[in-house]
Amino acid sequence: MPKMKTKSSCKKRFKVTATGRIVAGQAGKRHGMIKRSTKFIRTARGTTILAKADEKIIKPMMPYAR
Repeated sequence: MPKMKTKSSCKKRFKVTATGRIVAGQAGKRHGMIKRSTKFIRTARGTTILAKADEKIIKPMMPYAR
């Protein structure tokens, strides 16, 4: 059986934690920062853990990430 390929877009954007959750960069910070509140910008720093529903979409695209 040949190896399955990992989606290139997923390997660039997501990382799997030791507990199996998926970590991603915070969304909504590419442009338009003037109209965003200071509180939003502050809380949207760094990375965030994806919701369970989103994990179900991403995990099949990363077959060897454990």
